[in-house]
Amino acid sequence: MLHTVNKSPYEKGSLDTCLRLAKQGSTILLIEDAVYAAITGSSLESKIRQASKQYEFCVLGPDLKARGLDEAKLIDSIRVVDYGGFVDLAVSHDRVQSWL
Repeated sequence: MLHTVNKSPYEKGSLDTCLRLAKQGSTILLIEDAVYAAITGSSLESKIRQASKQYEFCVLGPDLKARGLDEAKLIDSIRVVDYGGFVDLAVSHDRVQSWL
């Protein structure tokens, strides 16, 4: 399953809920303000690194850019995708769950 998370992890519990309920092997795509969870040095870095053992993490590159975030500062296990990559992820998974 592909899980999309769009809310900042510093304002909403969407990412935590996703991590609690997603099944191992799922893909989690961070979009919009959720991209802040992907940055090294944040209070969430250890949580994301630990969760990366169970899930594949991706982040939407244009949303990073729109927020002035540098791809070089991403947690190393996170893959950057563009809009086409987002579509590819949606098509390659049997279901998509959006966490709002």
